Amino acid sequence: MKFLDLAKVYLRSGSGGNGSVSFRREKFVEFGGPDGGDGGKGGDVIAEAVEGLNTLIDFRYQQHFFAQNGKGGQGSQRTGAGGDDIILRVPVGTEIIDEDEETVIADLTEPGQKIVLAQGGNGGWGNMRFASSTNRAPARANPGQPGVERTVWLRLKLIADAGLLGMPNAGKSTFLAATSNARPKIADYPFTTLVPNLGVVGIDGAEFVVADIPGLIEGASEGRGLGDQFLGHVERSRVLLHLIDGTSEDVAADCETIINELEQYGGDLADKPRITVLNKIDALDDEEREERRASLEEVAEGPVMLMSGATREGVTEVLRALRAIIEEARAAEKTEAEEVKPWRP
Repeated sequence: MKFLDLAKVYLRSGSGGNGSVSFRREKFVEFGGPDGGDGGKGGDVIAEAVEGLNTLIDFRYQQHFFAQNGKGGQGSQRTGAGGDDIILRVPVGTEIIDEDEETVIADLTEPGQKIVLAQGGNGGWGNMRFASSTNRAPARANPGQPGVERTVWLRLKLIADAGLLGMPNAGKSTFLAATSNARPKIADYPFTTLVPNLGVVGIDGAEFVVADIPGLIEGASEGRGLGDQFLGHVERSRVLLHLIDGTSEDVAADCETIINELEQYGGDLADKPRITVLNKIDALDDEEREERRASLEEVAEGPVMLMSGATREGVTEVLRALRAIIEEARAAEKTEAEEVKPWRP
């Protein structure tokens, strides 16, 4: 299945049905009068987050979504049938953005969340609604309200506990393949990873989700390389795992490049907890390992772990460090949710 994380869709809700003008005229019925029913309500356009989806590819082939119109009212006080709603099923983590590409209408981060994007028009009143003591036989009815037309953008931001960052060929895909059930493409050339990958990682009986995005280069925030279009997929993560190629000529410069791109991207991405790892240490001797670790610690402003995704040396320690931060963040989120939970007697 192809990966698509941005789609433009055109929506139109259903128009309400017209009210009816009708009079009751029956033999042996002493009192007649108006009995025109109301029109039915038009259908809504609704977006719903569902499990089991991780791409917006369906919206490449269908971009127009029109809800059904309501039916007109009829005599004998019969209300017209309401129009059927139309539901856009989107992956969990989808942002719905207005046509200006800036205003966020909704952020669907949990399965089952719904939002009405275009409300159907109300049905018009039938003539029996206009009967009064001074107007016993009204010959008027209201038309139904028209539906709403709008254009919105769907932008998917994958939900993962940990996000992988690094230059091209830093070993992110190798790490993901070695520690999870994901099978990303692995090769010895830059930009092997072209789309984000998700993998479920298990360590000491606990599981968490890791997202691997294409490698970043200097100037990515300005659109160079694959640009920063995929950084949104690690925005929601609780911790960032920054992998640095230990065989690079200047590991400190590589580290600075990624940190700078995080800061240029904006938001709180640069402030997220981050674990810095010197990868591919199987290609380094002990002296080179310590020399490059010391160089990195000055730039990363914190401890640097050593790992080889290919030989799995140091992988367990890195996974345990990730798990500790993730579990701490989950506990804090749970406590915060309980504090804002309304009290009920």
